Amino acid sequence: MKLSENAIKVLEKRYLIKDENGRLLEDADGMFHRVAKAVASADAPYVSAAELQVLENEFYDLMSNLEFLPNSPTLMNAGRPLGQLSACFVLPIEDTMEDIFETVKNAALIHKSGGGTGFSFSRLRPKGAAVNSTGGVASGPISFMKVFNAATEAVKQGGTRRGANMGILRVDHPDILDFITAKKDNADITNFNISVGLTEEFMKAVAENKDYDLIDPHQSRVVKQLNAREVFDTVVDMAWKNGEPGILFLDRLNKANATPALGEFESTNPCGEQPLLPYESCNLGSINLSLMTKLTDKGPVADFERIGAIVKKAVHFLDNVIDINKYPLPEIETTTKGTRKIGLGVMGWADMLYQLNIPYNSEQALALAERIMNFIQEQSRKASMELAERKGVFLHFDKSIYKKQGIEVRNATTTTIAPTGTLSIIAGVSSGIEPLFALSYIRNVMDNDELIETNPIFEQVSVRQGFYTKALMRMIAQKGTIQGLEEIPAAIQKTFVTAHDISPEWHVKMQATFQKYTDNAVSKTVNLCNKATKEDVKNVFTLAYETGCKGVTIYRDGSRDMQVLNIGKVNGKETVEAGSVMPEEKQAFFSPRPRPEITTGFTEKVKIGCGTIFITVNYDQHGICEVFTNTGRAGGCPSQSEATARLVSIALRAGIDANSIIDQLKGIRCHSTIRQKDLKVLSCPDAIGKVIEKVMKLQNGDALATQAATTVTGNDCPECGKTVEHEGGCVICRHCGFSKCG
Repeated sequence: MKLSENAIKVLEKRYLIKDENGRLLEDADGMFHRVAKAVASADAPYVSAAELQVLENEFYDLMSNLEFLPNSPTLMNAGRPLGQLSACFVLPIEDTMEDIFETVKNAALIHKSGGGTGFSFSRLRPKGAAVNSTGGVASGPISFMKVFNAATEAVKQGGTRRGANMGILRVDHPDILDFITAKKDNADITNFNISVGLTEEFMKAVAENKDYDLIDPHQSRVVKQLNAREVFDTVVDMAWKNGEPGILFLDRLNKANATPALGEFESTNPCGEQPLLPYESCNLGSINLSLMTKLTDKGPVADFERIGAIVKKAVHFLDNVIDINKYPLPEIETTTKGTRKIGLGVMGWADMLYQLNIPYNSEQALALAERIMNFIQEQSRKASMELAERKGVFLHFDKSIYKKQGIEVRNATTTTIAPTGTLSIIAGVSSGIEPLFALSYIRNVMDNDELIETNPIFEQVSVRQGFYTKALMRMIAQKGTIQGLEEIPAAIQKTFVTAHDISPEWHVKMQATFQKYTDNAVSKTVNLCNKATKEDVKNVFTLAYETGCKGVTIYRDGSRDMQVLNIGKVNGKETVEAGSVMPEEKQAFFSPRPRPEITTGFTEKVKIGCGTIFITVNYDQHGICEVFTNTGRAGGCPSQSEATARLVSIALRAGIDANSIIDQLKGIRCHSTIRQKDLKVLSCPDAIGKVIEKVMKLQNGDALATQAATTVTGNDCPECGKTVEHEGGCVICRHCGFSKCG
């Protein structure tokens, strides 16, 4: 088993069993054995004890070889008391107060168990509509989204996964404009990704520049009309500004609905790749394509025989998960077992292309994507058919849907392309079908040492071809691309493209190609450079519609404070003007990182107007993280000082610039202090600010360092301080596994 340092850290922090004191009770090998044993147990009624052991060994090999990994809740919870193994859920929201808060409760239970939830708010009456039972007026979908957001904030998912939601509103809902701009300042609804549900009728009206109807869902009547193109342009404008909302093509989702008799799709999971019926869940897993190549006389090629063997085992694995799962609600168990949906996808696609010397932005890459995903879909259905012969078809199997193909399957769906954030960290490969964001980047700095981390495939090629140097890798990390570097052969530059080397059109084409042979949907972020225009965003949305995508998410570099991995930031730091104040939306985005178990610090005794105050400033490897105060016997304002220290501590651990805090505290005056001569401070807050400043100077060696080396808050992980990447509407730290949607 070849696990990277980052993979081990992520597993130890988020996946492996610990005792009540936080001590590890298993390692990665133990985790894979635990999961394999639990998942194989579903076959106990069908096979002998010896055959069951063989199956358990197969499942263990599948995971420990990193050829396939199931979604995170399965790795975390299989074989443990919680036993909730699904990542994706959709819950219905009906238009009554009782139903709304019942769904809030159910969502909290799902988040507590490690799952993410999707909701459609389209059934709720619009803001200002009459409420007959109270004689009042409705507050509208946006207000209730904030209730769900607050509930999510309050629930910690067992310390392993953070609550994540998808919020959908149909484009014909009367409150659609408020919804589109709901995340304008990024301060509200921070635990939601949001997407607008577009209809075929609406897209036709956009093309023809016509008005379309807004329908009150409570009364099922037209209440207003809007110009479709203007609404579409508003979606484009907001997506350009901060990456949201995304768009979903609802009619297209429902055209592919394998069980239409059970209802329509109204929402998806948080990253958008899994449309689900109300109370339905889905179990996802991904094949590691970076391991699916082989050498031939003609060079490296995709190993379809190995892919086929992995698909068969993975489908069996995911189907078994349905049976051993401990569902958070009885309605979810009934609905999930009625359709038995699984979602097998891929990760390491960019790595596979590098190994095969195929540029991501090429017709050759699209052709290979089509061959591979078509093969995976065919083989997954074949595996599902074989399972159906032994165990039976899913409960709501509709022969009329499958009769044209002449097949009987165990699972209503078998394929999904998920973003694979932390899974790809464990496997040490690129995420999902995304291109690599950077070939080389500055990962960490301790005591002013720089650690340059380089993609292993690119590093091997650069060593083999004789152009590898540490100086060149550092240059690549700062530049963010190898394009135009004379030291690197043109053929290598052509193959080793990264996200921003690829035009938006190629991003969409790749998503559309995988979508052709995917039952559910495809999670893919179309990365745009900071200079991209609103017209570029509009072109992406239009092309996604024209090429058969089921939805699309864009991210323009730098449009959010929680930024994609930034290239060229040394030591995770950048120069920030002393005294600058961080924008409110950046402050609102973070939750403070936990207090470190071990800190280093200084305590200073400071004379104030009403006695003395002892100020302790502590720091760890990420910087100053907490402040304590203790007043002397003479009294003073102990409660005020403690409150100030607590707020400063939580701000520091949330990533607020220490210089900004110092600037806010220094200069505050207190009448009891300024009346006395020979005091070096103006108040308790002024003293706290000055001691923090002194500690910063001691850490950096001189006063100039205080201004030149302040931490970058908006681009760094709030838990480990490293840089983050943006995918599928979420941010993911590839160093510690932190992730957050919304």
